[in-house]
Amino acid sequence: MMERKERIEELLESLWIITVEGQKDKSDFSLLKDDDAVKDLISMGYVLVKENQLGLTEAGKMEAQKCIRRHRLAERLMTDVFVEKSKLIHETSCKFEHLIHKDLEKSICTLLGHPKTCPHGKPIPPGSCCRGASKETLKKIIMPLAELEIKKRGKVAYLQTGNRDVLQKMIAMGVLPKTEILLLQKFPSYVIQLGNSQFALDQEMAAQIYVRQV
Repeated sequence: MMERKERIEELLESLWIITVEGQKDKSDFSLLKDDDAVKDLISMGYVLVKENQLGLTEAGKMEAQKCIRRHRLAERLMTDVFVEKSKLIHETSCKFEHLIHKDLEKSICTLLGHPKTCPHGKPIPPGSCCRGASKETLKKIIMPLAELEIKKRGKVAYLQTGNRDVLQKMIAMGVLPKTEILLLQKFPSYVIQLGNSQFALDQEMAAQIYVRQV
């Protein structure tokens, strides 16, 4: 049953990309006419067939938009929080998106600061949480240390670096998950305070330390 549901959602996403973002009105039905998921979509009133072409109904567009939003939010989450490798982002997101329910979707969107695009630069359709968000709530909950305001504190969420030497330097300074950091200055270099110790960082390293503002 879950596989059928996933197939339906994937087809809706594909039709959205083809007919809405691809600026085409229809998709060739002949290649999918024996697909049970397509038959389900037609019976649900989400898809119509005209002259052997598939198209989304207004209800179908609304549902497809929700599917696209969940998928691209999942990609953003995998990239920004779980630091998933780029070649695995799509595959992992495809599996995860089907588990995202409405309330979780809003929480993820808020966590990420209501992002407007996925890691590939494609637009993320806004949800009700985005339309009702104030400038204050649009701020990311998790952000690079480089974006933290001076004299503000942040608790390290994760470190995003593939450089072993840089990682070892961070660890040597005591920059570890759940460690609280006070940002003292940004120019000419970033200066942070951990406990009673102060350290200078360059721009690149400051951008690789992700913190949750406290």
